[in-house]
Amino acid sequence: MAGVRSLLVLLLVFQSSCLGFRSPLSVFKRFKETTRPFSDECLGTTRPVIPIDSSDFALDIRMPGVTPTQSDTYFCMSMRLPTDEEAFVIDFKPRASMDTVHHMLLFGCNMPSSTGSYWYCDEGTCIDKANILYAWARNAPPTRLPEGVGFRVGGETGSKYFVLQVHYGDISAFRDNHKDCSGVSLHLTRLPQPLIAGMYLMMSVDTVIPAGEKVVNSDISCHYKKYPMHVFAYRVHTHHLGQVVSGYRVRNEQWTLIGRQSPQLPQAFYPVEHPVDVSFGDILAARCVFTGEGRTEDTHIGGTSSDEMCNLYIMYYMEAKHAVSFMTCTQNVAPDMFRTIPPEANIPIPVKSDMVMMHGHHKETESKDKTPLLQQPKREEEEVLEQDFHVEEALDWPGVYLLPGQVSAVALDPKNNLVIFHRGDHIWDGNSFDSKFVYQQRGLGPIEEDTILVIDPNNATVLQSSGKNLFYLPHGLSVDNDGNYWVTDVALHQVFKLDPNSKEGPLLILGRSMQPGSDQNHFCQPTDVAVDPDTGTIFVSDGYCNSRIMQFSPSGNFITQWGEESSGRNPKPGQFSIPHSLALVPHLDQLCVADRENGRIQCFKTDTKEFVQEIKHASFGRNVFAISYVSGLLFAVNGKPYFGDQEPVQGFVMNFSSGEIIDTFKPVRKHFDMPHDITASADGTVYVGDAHANTVWKFTSAEKMEHRSVKKAGIEAQEIKESEAVVETKMENNPASSELQKIQEKQKLIKEPDSGVPVVLITTLLVIPVVVLLAIAIFIRWKKSRAFGADSEHKLEASSGRVLGKLRGKGSGGLNLGNFFASRKGYSRKGFDRLSTEGSDHEKDEEDGSESEEEYSAPLPAPTTSSS
Repeated sequence: MAGVRSLLVLLLVFQSSCLGFRSPLSVFKRFKETTRPFSDECLGTTRPVIPIDSSDFALDIRMPGVTPTQSDTYFCMSMRLPTDEEAFVIDFKPRASMDTVHHMLLFGCNMPSSTGSYWYCDEGTCIDKANILYAWARNAPPTRLPEGVGFRVGGETGSKYFVLQVHYGDISAFRDNHKDCSGVSLHLTRLPQPLIAGMYLMMSVDTVIPAGEKVVNSDISCHYKKYPMHVFAYRVHTHHLGQVVSGYRVRNEQWTLIGRQSPQLPQAFYPVEHPVDVSFGDILAARCVFTGEGRTEDTHIGGTSSDEMCNLYIMYYMEAKHAVSFMTCTQNVAPDMFRTIPPEANIPIPVKSDMVMMHGHHKETESKDKTPLLQQPKREEEEVLEQDFHVEEALDWPGVYLLPGQVSAVALDPKNNLVIFHRGDHIWDGNSFDSKFVYQQRGLGPIEEDTILVIDPNNATVLQSSGKNLFYLPHGLSVDNDGNYWVTDVALHQVFKLDPNSKEGPLLILGRSMQPGSDQNHFCQPTDVAVDPDTGTIFVSDGYCNSRIMQFSPSGNFITQWGEESSGRNPKPGQFSIPHSLALVPHLDQLCVADRENGRIQCFKTDTKEFVQEIKHASFGRNVFAISYVSGLLFAVNGKPYFGDQEPVQGFVMNFSSGEIIDTFKPVRKHFDMPHDITASADGTVYVGDAHANTVWKFTSAEKMEHRSVKKAGIEAQEIKESEAVVETKMENNPASSELQKIQEKQKLIKEPDSGVPVVLITTLLVIPVVVLLAIAIFIRWKKSRAFGADSEHKLEASSGRVLGKLRGKGSGGLNLGNFFASRKGYSRKGFDRLSTEGSDHEKDEEDGSESEEEYSAPLPAPTTSSS
């Protein structure tokens, strides 16, 4: 009886603690009434609140399936912040296409103008002051805020509601009567941010552009009389007649450029080239240059696509205690000052015709601009350069919780399935090799579990596994056109060709087992393999203790080698310091090498071995770990920064022909520790394997994240699969080997409760404690070590969230711009009142001074390098 009483007491305590504990998901139930049903064509937007971790969550703010029936329609919708506590918006992701949407604005306020699922914006945006948080047009890429900077919402002073305004310019995109779900996704955190972001809007309200006038200037200027603000991004906006918009800080008659851009380019928030601080007494100035050529009537400032606008958005941050969230400037207090404006402000920025928006403006422009598109076929690389390309983590992909051993390599097979090469319970540390690179842990035997896993790219189901009792320290992996696996083992110093469907052993072995060497028959810790899809020629990067690339015939006969060890700080072409990863560019007959410790990528002709180009950027830092090529794009991951270095560990997307970085990316769940390999598919999906976090992340192009197919007439929503349910169903339907069952158990055991827990679990929270309590009692008594192990895994991951300063402050300011213009002279009556403003084998403890050989292998006191 005493045991029963104790159990009941424990149950009551546990239940009361559940009631008192504020899960990050607890806020969802409170505001459940604000969730609106979505159209069937908007599947995937039915979960507007998406938990990320214990402190962060995402809001998916979308139009609930609308079909505008008239051009220049402005629809608004609102979403309540799902918490009364203070939160900070730290990232914006647009979910729209210029094929359908002219522009979007996101406001923050305390009372929207309507409580309906959506409404016409001419009814108003907000009853109280509306602060602009975000603006988008022309397929602009996502806006990223600096570390430690956020827009403050909620709490006592922040906005309680988000109001999304979407301007549908030309409704010809809706001839098929599809329903639009455009919007924006926000990443919010409850962690106080030391720096508060704000928006300073400069706009003209009375400019008139005479018909036929070649050049018309619209000038704006205001005295700044607030605490210092630090400008980090800007965005320009006009309609079709705008040629260039420039913004400046004027101090002591000296003009300092904030930003200058063509409004006909994607209207993103561009980072300022050099940091600009604005202090009390400075003047902020902006000029828009228009042309009236081609117009038969004067053009006024207004909200329709046949009107014009002159807007400069300045995104800034201030110290939290002095923060002002929104400021405006609609005057020109110093017109004489513009006589000394820098000449660049008067020079239009040329824009290629195929970059101009094709709707919402004049039809003669549309037909004129479309012709060159048909007459100018472009090379693959040129097409990529002119496209907006951005990848972000697929938060609904459960593969991040597979947690095999150290993930050394990832690749895609001919069916586009993900293939993972991992080290099981073996790790590469300081005891693995002696000074002559001979493996010292042979007595452990080969890895007893399957080291090659084939993963469904959609739901992370393990489809197939192999590689048991073959390898000691897996490293490189590639898959040829026939689906054969090509792998390297740095302990065995060998390269293997494997048939995934055969159990007869390797089809080909290169090198001598456990024998490091530098002749034609030996490798020394080979890192990667690439197989030419046309000729079958084999290229091997060799490796940690040799600095060369070796070439073999399809049957394994040695052909040639090139490369030498680099020396000094300025290595020459063809010199390597750990050639770590290979990427073939077949149509150009090039082989690219991640020259890891030299922090660069070298590319060579596959036939002559002639050096072609070097790609090196300061943002790489000192290391480039892995590369992958597809469709004119080169993907890469760098390494952890050395002590004192500033470059973060991240992924890169580059235009191959120019070497220019067009995007960088990081995961949201967990963080990069040692991203060891990367692979990309033709549709822009990217996978990164981490040898320290024992994790594989999936990143998807921003357009693909929409789960829509962009058609000529608009955007059609596609269904998003419920990955978690599919994983379990497919695993049960496929009889698995013991190894697959272990992985399945691992998935269920380690999956974090914070990462996408279904809402139904929250609503049944009071029922679950009874079951959980019984399970805990059983585990404590009979499987104590296993329970504690799983709990430790959760605690380790929960501790990985970033912690920023705890400064707070009050934000103020705001303007209902829709009503503001109604009292101004010169505004167009063609529809402006519809518009508010414009048309080891675990993650390394960072506080632990010890490192594995995987991370640092060079002798002290020289700067340490990593091996893996």
